[in-house]
Amino acid sequence: MRLLAVGKMRRGPEQELFERYRTRLSPKLTVTELPQGRGSAGEIKRREGEALLAACPDDALLVALDMGGPVRSSEKLAVDLERWRASGRPLCFAIGGAEGFDQPVLSRADAVLTLGPLTWPHMLVRILLAEQIYRAQAIATGHPYHRSGRPG
Repeated sequence: MRLLAVGKMRRGPEQELFERYRTRLSPKLTVTELPQGRGSAGEIKRREGEALLAACPDDALLVALDMGGPVRSSEKLAVDLERWRASGRPLCFAIGGAEGFDQPVLSRADAVLTLGPLTWPHMLVRILLAEQIYRAQAIATGHPYHRSGRPG
């Protein structure tokens, strides 16, 4: 699995937490960091979109993280993740820059994943994605990490 992300994560507590989840994943999540675009908002989106698409293998199943995606529960993500992995295609997750995705990226995406309607800093999105992939894998294997339902 690959994560294509605009921006560079600096050393610090965010990177440590991301690494904590990333190293638990099987297969490992490799990260490709892409430079942030410059110029007007439209130019930034275009440049970052081109870089994301260039970094994504042609045969990859691309999952774009975008606020416009359907809301999934962790259990539904577990099912989707298993289906995506069973496709036999390399799996790539994409996190865009502050301006969001250019339309060609969303058009190329095989799936769109949202972490909800709230706006998250991009470095926290990496952590949340890694944790949710880990949680999905725990659900799929029956590991007790995930507790369904609400605490009583």
